[in-house]
Amino acid sequence: MSKNIVVYNNSTGIVEIMAPLFAGEGLNMIVARTYQEMLDELLEQDVHLLITDVKLQPKGFINGIELIADIRKRSSVPIIVVSAEGGESAKIMALNAGADDYIMANCNPLEVLARVKSQLRRYTQLVNVCANIDRIYQVGELVIDDIRRKVSVDGKEVKLTPIEYKILRLLVQERGKVLSIKQIYESIWHMQAIGADNTIAVHIRHIREKIEQNPKEPRYLKVVWGTGYKVG
Repeated sequence: MSKNIVVYNNSTGIVEIMAPLFAGEGLNMIVARTYQEMLDELLEQDVHLLITDVKLQPKGFINGIELIADIRKRSSVPIIVVSAEGGESAKIMALNAGADDYIMANCNPLEVLARVKSQLRRYTQLVNVCANIDRIYQVGELVIDDIRRKVSVDGKEVKLTPIEYKILRLLVQERGKVLSIKQIYESIWHMQAIGADNTIAVHIRHIREKIEQNPKEPRYLKVVWGTGYKVG
C-alpha cells in the first residue's frame, strides 16, 4: 500500500530533490502550497508523514514552531523538518514542539530518504495500520476483503477512498455497536475530534451513496440519532 507524504512550504526545494527518490520507493508526494491545503490533506487523505520547513514567512522560524505545535495537537502523524535554519535554538524548539526529526537542507538526499522510511515504519507500528490485514468481513451482501483492500456489494466491487474504506471497516468490525462521531473521528484520524460532525457526516453520506441501493433507507450503514452510526 502506497504511503502518502505531504510536503508543506517547499522553500528548500525538497520537492524537486526528493520526488524521484520517493517515486522510486513507491511513496506518494503531495505538495501543499498553503496552510489550509495542508490541513485539508491531513483531514481528507490517509497521510503517513508531513515534511515542512521550520522557517516560515513572515515570522521566521517562530511561525514554524507554532505550526508544528498546532499539528501535533491535532494529529500523531510524523513531522520531519527539512530546513536551512541551522541554529540550535530552532532545532531544539522544533523537537520540543513535536517534530520527530530535524534535517538540514544540504543533507545527502539518500539520508533524508532513510530517515523518512524510518519514521514511516515507526508510524505504521504506532497506528497498527497492518492490523487485521488477513481478515474478510461480511454483513449480508456487503463484503470487505481486507487482504486486497476491496469492498463489494451484491458481488459488485465498490470504489471507496482510503478514508471511506477505513470508516466502513471500523463500523463493520464493530458490527451492531453504535460508534459516536468522536469515536469514529479519533479512531480514523488519530486526532482530537474538534468540529468533526460535518466531516464525518460528509464521509458517511458518500459511503452510503456507494454501498446502498437506497441511501435514504440504508440496509447497512445506519444513523442512530443523537448517538452516532452503526453497521448492522
